[in-house]
Amino acid sequence: MTDDKDVLRDVWFGRIPTCFTLCQDEITEREAEPYYLLLPRVSYLTLVTDKVKKHFQKVMRQEDISEIWFEYEGIPLKWHYPIGLLFDLLASSSPLPWNITVHFKSFPEKDLLHCPSKDVIEAHFMSCMKEADALKHKSQVINEMQKKDHKQLWMGLQNDRFDQFWAINRKLMEYPAEENGFRYIPFRIYQTTTERPFIQKLFRPVAADGQLHTLGDLLKEVCPSAIAPEDGEKKNQVMIHGIEPMLETPLQWLSEHLSYPDNFLHISIIPQPTD
Repeated sequence: MTDDKDVLRDVWFGRIPTCFTLCQDEITEREAEPYYLLLPRVSYLTLVTDKVKKHFQKVMRQEDISEIWFEYEGIPLKWHYPIGLLFDLLASSSPLPWNITVHFKSFPEKDLLHCPSKDVIEAHFMSCMKEADALKHKSQVINEMQKKDHKQLWMGLQNDRFDQFWAINRKLMEYPAEENGFRYIPFRIYQTTTERPFIQKLFRPVAADGQLHTLGDLLKEVCPSAIAPEDGEKKNQVMIHGIEPMLETPLQWLSEHLSYPDNFLHISIIPQPTD
């Protein structure tokens, strides 16, 4: 059961200092000052960038403004990925602040989904939560909740209210006392070195002999290339929420404490920089 509230709070209140700059090609009226923001790791870009939008729209001609999108070093940032995951995957080895370029033109249709409103983010978020609960509890917990509970989860995330969110989310982190964990662990493993968006498979938190599976067990089975060869140096960093959990950490504990609000463990495999 989830009991380590300090860990949950630390994860929730993780922030990334970020500098937003308007793309040089899009400045029309006058030079735009950069805009600085502490981004919540657990949220989504399009949920927390209203101030950024307002700031830069002041220097744009109205006819030049279409859907806002963001890019880091030439890579369009997927708004449906949590902010912390995007940072870990693309910028964790770079100095802070995270430098993000803001665009209002030339939307990259091939790379990004459109996000016309916060309803789209809410629908994506709730669909991930439902998928996670299908893996953990055969959807029983989320289906027994009322509509207002679903709304409270969303409003808790949207308004950055830890207590409001966790009052409901703790129910999704429980499991029967006679079992040692969830049915399956909701996880996604991301690698910048592959074309696949992520790896996701069925994986139980407890082995047939009753032993708890660890993060290392998961990686060995579904992504063996992520773990260093026995003879040599470490090739990759395995990151969740900007930290490298020990490979011996039980997967069930990680799922209860280091999942993002969508109830998935988003695990980044980052190649170590070579000298």
